[in-house]
Amino acid sequence: MKRIALLLIAFAAGAVIIGLGSPAAGHVDDKAAPIFGIRLPPGYRDWPVVSVAHEEGNLNDLRAVLGNAVAIKAYREEKLPFPDGTIIAALHWNEAASDENNKVLASGFPGAGLQSSVAGSAENVQFMVKDSKKYAASDGWGFADFKNGKPGDETLHKTCFPCHEPAKDRDLVFARYAPTP
Repeated sequence: MKRIALLLIAFAAGAVIIGLGSPAAGHVDDKAAPIFGIRLPPGYRDWPVVSVAHEEGNLNDLRAVLGNAVAIKAYREEKLPFPDGTIIAALHWNEAASDENNKVLASGFPGAGLQSSVAGSAENVQFMVKDSKKYAASDGWGFADFKNGKPGDETLHKTCFPCHEPAKDRDLVFARYAPTP
C-alpha cells in the first residue's frame, strides 16, 4: 500500500513539474502564431539593435529592429542568404509628439523650430525566423506577429510572405544593418 501511495505522489509531482515547465503552461505570450508556429522568443528585448526606422503615412510608427546572435553575425559579415537560426524582431510603436522634449530643445536651440517625437503606445512585435527546411514554401522564413503577447490571426499571417517578397534580393529582409562606431 505504501508503495502505491509513493508511486502516486511521485507521478503527481512529476506531472506538476512537467506542466509548469511546458511552453503552454498558461502563459499568454507562449501561444504560437498561426501558419508558422512561432512563439515569442525568450529574451528578445535584450537582443542587439540592427536598425531603427520611422514609417509615415497610415502607419505613422517608430520601429526598432533587433537580431539574435546568429542574425547579428550574419549582418556584420554581410552574409546572404541569412543562415538557419537567424531571428529578426521588429518592435513597433505609435509615434507621439513630445511637447516636453520640444520645450527642452527650444531652450537650447532658440528659433530652430524643432519637432520632437517619441515612441508612444506599443503597437506590435513581428518576427522572422530562418529555417530553410521548415519554411521552404516561404523561401526559408517563418513569420509571426504579436500584439500584447498574443499572436495575430491567420489572415494577418498570410500577408507576411507576400509583403516581404519584393525584398527577395536581400533574402526577404528589409532592415539594413546600422552599426555604430
